[in-house]
Amino acid sequence: MSIIPHRLLPLALATAIAAGFSTAAMAADRPTLKLWPQGAPEKEGFKMDAEKEIPPKNESDVKRVTNVTEPTITVYSPEKPNGTAVIVCPGGGYGILAIEHEGSQVCEWLNTMGVTGVLLKYRVPKRSETDPSKEPIQDAQRAMGLVKKHAAEWGIKPDKIGILGFSAGGHLCVMSTLHPNERTYTQDPALDVADATPAFSIPVYPAYLTEKGNDFQLKPEIKVGPQAPPICLVHAHDDRITPAGSALVYLEYKKANLSAELHIFSKGGHGYGMKKSGNPVNDWPQRVGEWLKANDWAN
Repeated sequence: MSIIPHRLLPLALATAIAAGFSTAAMAADRPTLKLWPQGAPEKEGFKMDAEKEIPPKNESDVKRVTNVTEPTITVYSPEKPNGTAVIVCPGGGYGILAIEHEGSQVCEWLNTMGVTGVLLKYRVPKRSETDPSKEPIQDAQRAMGLVKKHAAEWGIKPDKIGILGFSAGGHLCVMSTLHPNERTYTQDPALDVADATPAFSIPVYPAYLTEKGNDFQLKPEIKVGPQAPPICLVHAHDDRITPAGSALVYLEYKKANLSAELHIFSKGGHGYGMKKSGNPVNDWPQRVGEWLKANDWAN
């Protein structure tokens, strides 16, 4: 335990207070926008309990958010925006959102490279067992529209907006990359854009890409078209959610002669996000950062 000399207490206290105010001011300066000002499109009669946060149970646990009926985006701007933005989709099995280690902490990491992080709080839990990503895809498509509409205001270039997601959020990332303009909601010209294709895509341990019972067959909806944007995939070989999904998506990109990068680490499991375990997989942000810089999307 460190002891602050009595004569330095006022200075230390002032510094702490300043830091606290600085953090609070920074949080207050982060714009948060509702994706659906008139209410998100839901089935008639749909009801859900109020949104709630589930705090971590211990140091190894993570913060969760669930019962999201009013999806939003929150903008994390770097001190000197370089024009690139990334919409960040936390994971959670389409049941909850791992809002910190796969969300806000990712946005803060992006800021260190001059990239604007846009945290997407999409609707969970899933509304349908047969089509669990329908509403989250709507939210991601609308989020892309809003970011493009506010690009000049937030120091972003409309043609430099990518998407990144983890696990179920990685699936959402892939679907929003490969099917960006297949809408299942009525568009609003004030909030949507005709082309919601991201400039690039970063799925990190994406889930639900392969057929049930056959890890080596992509689901039919995972189709890489000729206009698919550059992609950087990250997975661990020992992940219970098969890394074959990421590898197969990479191969489809390769077949189409499209820009792609794939990182499969030997150890790491699933759900690590920005947490540290001592495994080389924890260096995935460095590898992704190198890819972003190589493509002139990061400082």
